[in-house]
Amino acid sequence: MRPRLAVFDIDGTLSDSQHHIHAAMQQAFEAQGLGAPDLAAVRQIVGLSLPIAVARLAPGADVGLVADIVQGYKQSYFWARSAEPAPLFAGAADMLQRLAARGDIRLGIATGKSRRGLDALLAHFDLGSIFVTRQVSDNHPSKPHPAMLLAALAETGVAADDAVMIGDTTFDIEMARAAGVRGIGVRWGYHEAEQLAAAGAARLVADFAALEAVLDELLGQA
Repeated sequence: MRPRLAVFDIDGTLSDSQHHIHAAMQQAFEAQGLGAPDLAAVRQIVGLSLPIAVARLAPGADVGLVADIVQGYKQSYFWARSAEPAPLFAGAADMLQRLAARGDIRLGIATGKSRRGLDALLAHFDLGSIFVTRQVSDNHPSKPHPAMLLAALAETGVAADDAVMIGDTTFDIEMARAAGVRGIGVRWGYHEAEQLAAAGAARLVADFAALEAVLDELLGQA
């Protein structure tokens, strides 16, 4: 059997972190004397690397101001996360454990989170051991650049045809297409289903049970 790989986004796909991200953005913008972005705007940039996300939220900001907002965000998010980690979506942990127990599909991560943020989340929910590859924003260009997925494929020795990317934003789906990987869009995240379909999602799923069924369909035993 050829090796197969399911790569997951984190924010908006496994973790419902929108309110943590929004609160940290509010504090970071206000610290610079700027009007804070609303939740709808923040949901649209989740998944991008921080400097690019901030630049989209503050299109008139120069490089120095963007850097200051980014630093403020990191500090604010660190304290928010320390007080109460962003929750996983209901059913996410059980679904991951079931997939890991099967042994026929390897699991990976491609996220706009930092290494520190990802490691803290996985440790808190005791999920670190099930992912064989973890790609983060520290080491790669921002989504939708395909670097994270290409690195995941190289690390695991899986061909693009035998891999899928699961995410909630157009950035995830566009990254998948750029890497030659099929993208699965989840309907419970931060971009609308219509956006995911327009970006080229191979499938859209409404819950984790449907996701498992689609993984069986797309990554059926060779």
